[in-house]
Amino acid sequence: MSETPTAVVTGGSGGIGRAIAVALGAQGGRVAVGWSTGEEGAAKTVIDIEGAGGQAMTVHIDVTQPESVDAAFGRVEEAWGQVGVLVNNAGVTGDGLLMRMSDEQWATVVRTNLDGAFHTIRRALPGMVRARAGRIVNVGSVAGITGSAGQANYAAAKAGLVGLTRSVARELAPRSITCNLVAPGPIATAMLDALPEARRHELAASVPLGRLGEPDEVAGVVAFLCSDAAAYITGAVIPVDGGLGMGA
Repeated sequence: MSETPTAVVTGGSGGIGRAIAVALGAQGGRVAVGWSTGEEGAAKTVIDIEGAGGQAMTVHIDVTQPESVDAAFGRVEEAWGQVGVLVNNAGVTGDGLLMRMSDEQWATVVRTNLDGAFHTIRRALPGMVRARAGRIVNVGSVAGITGSAGQANYAAAKAGLVGLTRSVARELAPRSITCNLVAPGPIATAMLDALPEARRHELAASVPLGRLGEPDEVAGVVAFLCSDAAAYITGAVIPVDGGLGMGA
């Protein structure tokens, strides 16, 4: 992987996804910014990547639909060739107490956060296997390790990503393809900005370091895992949570 590979980042319209895409672009890479509902945000991410010295394009990708995933990868491959880095950041929430959670709330979150990663990894693997090289990073959550009241669907999907990550890591290690998971804690993004101030303070106080994380702090870890320096790391679950999940 000495030559900077083409990367696909799902959920790249803002927040953690944008920070990851820009960090990869700053390494001199070509980054396809995946979006499902945030086309304008994805275009802003492209501008930021180009400003950081990378090449970028937007690509519509609904990770819940294998046909959409296949078409998106096809467009990237046509423009830039084989995809060598995949970052699965696309995710949704559908919070609610379990006794009142609808089937649709459960299914929507699991389809996007877990099934979506399966769809993209499956599509990326043939090219990586042929090249005997590749980096896959899944963005999980501390909730998938510790659990989270009112987020049974989200926590279950993120916990499922741990098993998927480690299975892929074991299966593809003989081909020099690594697969790791980064588990953020509460990060200062638009999603948290929408919460009441008191709730944000409560979240920050629950973190041993006493503050919310920044998207760039997650992105730096992901960029490292996608680099040559991380060639001997696979199947790892790396928390970026200020210590919130320690001991879990």
